[in-house]
Amino acid sequence: MYQDKVVLCSASKYAQKFYLNEDFSGLPQQIKDELKIMCVLFTEDVGGVILLEYDEEGSLNIKTEAYEEDILYDEIGSVLKVKQIREEKKELFEQLEQYYQVFFS
Repeated sequence: MYQDKVVLCSASKYAQKFYLNEDFSGLPQQIKDELKIMCVLFTEDVGGVILLEYDEEGSLNIKTEAYEEDILYDEIGSVLKVKQIREEKKELFEQLEQYYQVFFS
């Protein structure tokens, strides 16, 4: 059975950092690089924080958030960018979901 929620990776405009859960260190370097680029570019583009996490069923979800006082955060841009990522990275997300099912179920 899957755990409640498992964070794959995240990036923060505020901390200027990228985080990859060490449980996923076995991913191919190319995939890790692609995740880092995608997340960092997201935060550079719209600001805030992006978080990729698996839900209870093993589906990979994108969450975003920003400080309430962050007037530079582009909330509309965030929604559009998430939609764009979902479309452009559909195959990657499917592969990551399969990886999770194989190694974490």
